Amino acid sequence: MTQALSGLQRKIGYTHELQSVVRTMKALAAANIVQFEDAVNSLIEYYYCVQLGLNACFNQPLRSIPQYPFNIRHQDDSLAVIVFGSDQGLVGRFNENLAEFSNHTLSTYQTKKHIWCVGERVLQHLSTDNIQLENPHQLPSSIDGIAELVGELLVELEKLLNSHTVSQVMLIYNSPISKSSYAPKSLRLLPLDKKWRKQVEQANWPKGSLPELLNDREKTFLALIKEYLYVAIYRACAESLASENASRLSGMLRAEKNIENQLHDLTLQYQQIRQQNIDQELFDLILGNEALTQQPKR
Repeated sequence: MTQALSGLQRKIGYTHELQSVVRTMKALAAANIVQFEDAVNSLIEYYYCVQLGLNACFNQPLRSIPQYPFNIRHQDDSLAVIVFGSDQGLVGRFNENLAEFSNHTLSTYQTKKHIWCVGERVLQHLSTDNIQLENPHQLPSSIDGIAELVGELLVELEKLLNSHTVSQVMLIYNSPISKSSYAPKSLRLLPLDKKWRKQVEQANWPKGSLPELLNDREKTFLALIKEYLYVAIYRACAESLASENASRLSGMLRAEKNIENQLHDLTLQYQQIRQQNIDQELFDLILGNEALTQQPKR
């Protein structure tokens, strides 16, 4: 009985330690979700400014609208894809569901595909049919690292575009749909379509009068296009990180509930064994007392 009680005490102690770790990870995941959501919200205002600049470009005559963002088809009609997964575990089926969505989406494209995986854990689940895997990128753990990652991805994409080996660019990532859930999503970055241009042209200036573009208008237009690409990739990365932490938070909540149930069962078992020990000791005392009182007197 004593050994059983000691073993249960150790198990209860280990379970309490694990509960403390889970609570810490839950708090970190919740805090990370907030900072990544704030980053996404701040991008809305920044993209609005970029959209206004593009609106001014479209509403003033340019010598020629560059074909780069709208028509970049080359002889080698291949597809560049950036897939945002995760580097860390404890995220449930975050990478598996994203890979299944990616495989299904990319199966509709019969051309050669160049894929950058941001987060190595999604890499092992991707189909390799007609795919050239580029060097994987490590996923940043905080807001501060996203800008550097996006800059690297834009440089590599620009190299492929300039080498005339890519005609389309796509993003695939998990996007939050609520505080605790998310869903995989795809976004075609390039070439830009008429629907996107129409949305930009319909944006209204705050004061109703359009500004006048100075200097080289074509260079201004291309610079704004690069800012649009930067915002789109940055937002995809931030939403993916928010989704990853939402998945981890959901897992920690389930783990915390399981630990609480385990603690309840262990505590109940400990109390039952301890009560049995007390009952046994009392029973032995009663038997000893009866034996003493029933001894014949000399």
